[in-house]
Amino acid sequence: MSMPSRLPEPYGQGGGANLADILERVLDKGIVIAGDIRINLLDIELLTIKLRLIVASVDKAKEMGIDWWEDDPALSTRARRDALSRENAELRERLARLEELEPRRARQNRENTPQDVREESP
Repeated sequence: MSMPSRLPEPYGQGGGANLADILERVLDKGIVIAGDIRINLLDIELLTIKLRLIVASVDKAKEMGIDWWEDDPALSTRARRDALSRENAELRERLARLEELEPRRARQNRENTPQDVREESP
């Protein structure tokens, strides 16, 4: 007399959800875990750790208003280019202001230099 084998039922049968179904639901609905850890000593911030975990499709994350990765220069080449462009524009503006000041300083130096020192210079 043989006994029937008692093997477990394959996944996906019997109404149980398999991993693909669970992942599809999570990506469709989205899961966000966020947290910040700050360590202060006498109102001086010593350490800040920002943790962000998103398990969602990109479309769902944007729909939820989560798109911080697009503006973070560490994660987005577009944001990095934008930051570099802003820095470049600021440096050009500072250089232009310095170049405007330089002729005035040179003129002031000539006016403040005594006549006998000007005649000795080459």
